[in-house]
Amino acid sequence: MEASKLGSFFESFQVGDVIEHSLSKTIFESDNNLFSLLTMNHHPVHLNADYASKQHHGQILVVGTLVFSLVVGITVPDISGKAIANLNYESVNHLHPVFIGDTIYAKTVILEKRESKSRKDSGLIKVETIAFNQDGTDVLKFTRTVLVKKAQP
Repeated sequence: MEASKLGSFFESFQVGDVIEHSLSKTIFESDNNLFSLLTMNHHPVHLNADYASKQHHGQILVVGTLVFSLVVGITVPDISGKAIANLNYESVNHLHPVFIGDTIYAKTVILEKRESKSRKDSGLIKVETIAFNQDGTDVLKFTRTVLVKKAQP
C-alpha cells in the first residue's frame, strides 16, 4: 500500500497550473448548525427556517465562513499539505449564496512563485482558488500566499 500524498513541494508548483481538487463536500443542515454554534454566529438567516423563508433567498443560507473554511480544507492535499504557513489571504469574495444541500467543488490557479528571502528551505506561492457548486456556479473566490517547503533546500 502506498501512503497518501499530502501536498507538494515548492519545486512542483508552476505558474499558470490549474489544479482541479478531487475533494468535494455536500453541505448538510448539521454542518451549518454546528459551525454556526461553534463560531457564535446566531443570525436567524442561518438557523431559523421560518425566518429565512421570509427573507430575500427564501431559505436558510449557509454561513459564508463555513464555505470559506471548507474550501481551504478541500485544497490542503494539493496546495498546503507541505506548507509551513498560510501567510495571508488578500481577498475573499462571496460570489453566490450557498444553501443546505449544495455540493462544493474547487479549483486553484498558481498565480506567482518566488524564493523566500528569509528561509532557504522554502518558497512562496500565490494562488487563487475558486469554489463552485453542483451546477457549476462560482460561489467563492479567494487569493492567498502560502510558504511551502522545498524538497531540496
